[in-house]
Amino acid sequence: MTRIAYAFELKNDFSELDRLCRNCDTVGESMGLSKKLIFEMNLALDEMFTNIISYGFQDDKEHIIRIDIAMEHNELQIRIQDDGIPFDPVMAEDPNLTCRIYDCKIVGLGIHLIKKLMDEIRYERANDMNVLYLKKHIPSPEPAKKKRKPKK
Repeated sequence: MTRIAYAFELKNDFSELDRLCRNCDTVGESMGLSKKLIFEMNLALDEMFTNIISYGFQDDKEHIIRIDIAMEHNELQIRIQDDGIPFDPVMAEDPNLTCRIYDCKIVGLGIHLIKKLMDEIRYERANDMNVLYLKKHIPSPEPAKKKRKPKK
């Protein structure tokens, strides 16, 4: 299978969430992903993008968040890159999901969700940039069954 790849950049502003969603829909449809997979990709990227904007920068300056999405060998590959403060979501503590809703600290649910939606999540800090890699295996479509001619 040929590698299909897309890249786009967003500013660290919540107004960019709509553009992120539109880009996910466009990319997912062009890759032939199911609506369910497009939703999962969009949800994971929305959560990560929101976390980066909310916690990643210690100034009010404009920053660029780059997102690369590729499909190769039945695998959806996503790379998110930002110049925010170092943060490894892979090492983030899982939230307590056993407490009652009004007793729980609502921290880490987005990262927990990303870990559940994706098959692989990997982080590295390179050239003063956070680089997060997400992978999702895409099952091959079932071959169409041949219709048998009815016996007479």
